Amino acid sequence: MTEIPTAGPLSDEAVLEDDKKAGRSAHAAKTTASTETGKVQRSEAEWRQRLTPEQYHVLREKGTERAFTGALVNNHTDGVYRCAACNAPLFKSGTKFESGSGWPSFFEPISPDAVALHEDSNQGMRRIEVTCATCGSHMGHLFPDGPKPTGQRYCVNSASLDFEKQ
Repeated sequence: MTEIPTAGPLSDEAVLEDDKKAGRSAHAAKTTASTETGKVQRSEAEWRQRLTPEQYHVLREKGTERAFTGALVNNHTDGVYRCAACNAPLFKSGTKFESGSGWPSFFEPISPDAVALHEDSNQGMRRIEVTCATCGSHMGHLFPDGPKPTGQRYCVNSASLDFEKQ
């Protein structure tokens, strides 16, 4: 398992230096948000600056937090779960259920176009990756073992979510 640093976001200089070492140009640091499509695009430097190291690891590097450690695993408050990267609404609390998996689990997204699904064959298995449809950030995976009415389990990292109480 990758060790996740616990320090806060990197300084602008450190992020730009990291991008330079990785061969990313400084002009790629511009943020773009299309008003026509509603999509959010940022450079890796901007993501690193906006997100905590754990969030960056999960959302941008497709990492996974340890089971039963996330802040939202045992959250039972009414509200909306939003993408921690771009604030797009993803899940309603009424669709959250106790899966016993150690990660927040939902049986459906807030709307059919809130998340995108992608085949994921990493780690020697075939799974369905769930990403935020607005910014493309990694949320978790979809499994066909959820409750009715959908039979689906969106298994999502707490680090990829923010919660808005209603």
